[in-house]
Amino acid sequence: MKVELDINNEKHAVEVEPRMSLLDCLRDKLLLNGAHAGCEHGVCGACTVLIDGAAVRSCLMFAVQADGYAITTIEGLSPGPGELSPIQDAFCETHGMQCGYCTPAMILAAHALLSKNSQPTRDEIVEAISGNICRCTGYAQIVEAIALAAERMRGQNIKTGQP
Repeated sequence: MKVELDINNEKHAVEVEPRMSLLDCLRDKLLLNGAHAGCEHGVCGACTVLIDGAAVRSCLMFAVQADGYAITTIEGLSPGPGELSPIQDAFCETHGMQCGYCTPAMILAAHALLSKNSQPTRDEIVEAISGNICRCTGYAQIVEAIALAAERMRGQNIKTGQP
């Protein structure tokens, strides 16, 4: 069946089987490989994308269900070629990533949080990323990165809405 997906502010007409997950569609049909296949049961969060600004597990959603929604992947957060968003930059600066497998999902979860709350507490940051598993960092640098990004974005008056 044919679906029209709005991904990173671009329309994509895609032929999919009704049972194809959004994750598989993004990766296999559209070659957007930032969302990672981890557990494929919605537990690890590696496949997180934003659907209308909310963090969603793309392995648990069928591509046909995403028709009509605004989908943002990690590829859509960059302000321009070769540039990093304030959140991505903060992750680099604070070493909020190591192997990088969970990083796109963590950044998208942070983006969803900071879009609604420009001054999150540490507990709110921890809650926002609680659905994403990281096996490398111990989370301290990730929390630090999100707090730093929030601080910088408040100072620069940068909105984190849809790119």
